[in-house]
Amino acid sequence: MSYGSREVARMIGLSASEVRSYVRAGFLDPARGGRGELRFSFQDIVLLRTAKGLVTGGIPARRVRGALRRLRAQLPPDRPLTGVHIAADGDRIVVTDGDTRWHPESGQALFDFEIAELAHQVAIAPLDRGAPRGPAEPDADRGREDAAAWYQRGCDLEEHFPVEACEAYRRAVSVAPDHADALINLGRLLQEAGDAAAAVAEYLRALAARPGDPTAAFNLGVALEDLHRDEEAVAAYHDALAGDPRCADAHYNLSRIHERTGDRAAALRHLRTYRTITRGR
Repeated sequence: MSYGSREVARMIGLSASEVRSYVRAGFLDPARGGRGELRFSFQDIVLLRTAKGLVTGGIPARRVRGALRRLRAQLPPDRPLTGVHIAADGDRIVVTDGDTRWHPESGQALFDFEIAELAHQVAIAPLDRGAPRGPAEPDADRGREDAAAWYQRGCDLEEHFPVEACEAYRRAVSVAPDHADALINLGRLLQEAGDAAAAVAEYLRALAARPGDPTAAFNLGVALEDLHRDEEAVAAYHDALAGDPRCADAHYNLSRIHERTGDRAAALRHLRTYRTITRGR
């Protein structure tokens, strides 16, 4: 499925000349129709939306075009620009690919040594369980406090020590099986590690502990997509929207699924809703 220049311009909120300027910049590669007209894929639309977001964030359009052109040269030939996260950080453009962050304009890698050192200190420090409790303190209260401590430790470890963070979240859940936040975070880390099936199990446990939680439902949808279970993913995204009608990412992902399965009308409907929500941010 492909889209014409004017249709794309309307969907994203750009002028036709702006769309053509991004094509000339060289980071887009739209197809040509039977009469030589430009035809844009859904991935092209994603990139154009990213470019507009950077400009809206205060980056001049000329710099955005140059940065995305350089980024395309910096990535392996088989790696699409949509496979990395591109965002504005003040007046700079930052690309994130897993644990690697860099400025595409200069190619300079970024690393926060202070944060890394702090995370290392947290990783090697023993868990502070607080002062000993008197015999009159209920065991349930102590257990809940321990679960909160393990959960907080998992949060502190996540960025640089995901394996240890998973173990901390498991400890929290072993003490408090209904700790939905720990279950959600555990599921997300498992999913990022490539185990979408295990992540689905944790998100379902989180939803059983806290029915209707939009974050758990949305993450469940993403994990189900990873497993190519699109029909179930659609249901999960609608559950997320029931809990949070302004969950823009749920509309965006629904648009992708409908575009992939050939329901163009639904794809456009959700994409327009996504645009309406994000425009007001």
